[in-house]
Amino acid sequence: MISLGNRKDSKRSHVLMPVVLSACAIPISMLFWIVNVTYSIIWPDTVNSTEEYSVISPWRWLVAVIIPCLFLFWGLRRKSVDTTGAILGLFMGFILTLSSFAHLSAIVTFFVTGSKVTKFRAAQKRKFEADFKEGGQRNWIQVLCNGGMAMQLALLYLLDIGSGERPIDFDKEYRSSWLSVGILGTFACCNGDTWASELGTVTGTGDPFLITTRKRVPRGTNGGVSWIGLFFSTLGGVVVGLSYYIVVLNTVDTAVLQVAAPQWPIIVVAGFGGLFGSLLDSLLGATLQYSGVDEAGVIVEKPGKGVRHICGKQILDNHSVNLLSSIGIALILPRIANIFWP
Repeated sequence: MISLGNRKDSKRSHVLMPVVLSACAIPISMLFWIVNVTYSIIWPDTVNSTEEYSVISPWRWLVAVIIPCLFLFWGLRRKSVDTTGAILGLFMGFILTLSSFAHLSAIVTFFVTGSKVTKFRAAQKRKFEADFKEGGQRNWIQVLCNGGMAMQLALLYLLDIGSGERPIDFDKEYRSSWLSVGILGTFACCNGDTWASELGTVTGTGDPFLITTRKRVPRGTNGGVSWIGLFFSTLGGVVVGLSYYIVVLNTVDTAVLQVAAPQWPIIVVAGFGGLFGSLLDSLLGATLQYSGVDEAGVIVEKPGKGVRHICGKQILDNHSVNLLSSIGIALILPRIANIFWP
């Protein structure tokens, strides 16, 4: 009877959670909106690129609070993040949602698909990964290194452009396009690297080769790449670009889209971001991140007794490599997109 009662209490709490969340989110979003309106009254000359006052609607404030909260609870329940990662992810999702729903789609796609592929063939990964965690369990450091650059670009987007969805058009909307492609590139890079690491290591038939020497190395080695892994890295970026593209088509005004540059290259650019991001991550991992194999055949990132060195120097850890890769792609991809965009 006690266990049954506990089960009923658990079900009741799950039913009441959306109600409590909405009750908290509505006054918070209204408070943000009041602050925003007050700012526009004090500085009435603040305008964005479409010559409209940058007053964010209360509905957007509301969505910017509710959606990140929903994914926070989902991530905790699925053990995709720990408490610290969930809190930072909540703030990050709030900023990205406030700037553009397209930016939100990029982080959601990375978070959901990255969590799914991390759990793919988990038992097999546990055999050769010393730091394997069930479900990924990203903490605040991992969340910051994967999405910190995108959050900074989203803040710049809010300060320079304002809040709202805009097409990628370097001729008519250069600043917003540059910042948006940078955000897209960050998550395409991170998702591509995650897909390559989590799927490429357990689906290929042979050992990967080191990106710097092309010598065969054990699975899980930092800097090891395979053709199937490169395919998955490109596909991971394409998935982020596809979700971004769909949101742009459904949120940007039709009249604006008709005179803007074609938007389909978003998918191609994101695919390049996933591929180049994975290659950059592998290059840094092969040279500046230590990889060794212990006596049990498990890949480790620190030298020690019985550890045989494979490649790299102990300068960066995996978090630093992810951060540098995301920063590099976020800065390079907008320039490449600007050159080749139709």
